[in-house]
Amino acid sequence: MSLQVEQLAVNSIRTLSIDAIEKANSGHPGITMGAAPMAFKLWSKFMNHNPANPDWF
Repeated sequence: MSLQVEQLAVNSIRTLSIDAIEKANSGHPGITMGAAPMAFKLWSKFMNHNPANPDWF
């Protein structure tokens, strides 16, 4: 995955998180802005869910 695609994904996570906080009318956007790169790396590199193997965890 190219660096530009990764940055677009991180920015999308940030935007969607801010939208969720705003819709809930509660929360603080700081953690979503700071943790977006970490969440992206975890979900794209390490947390590979396989529906055929529900006991993956």
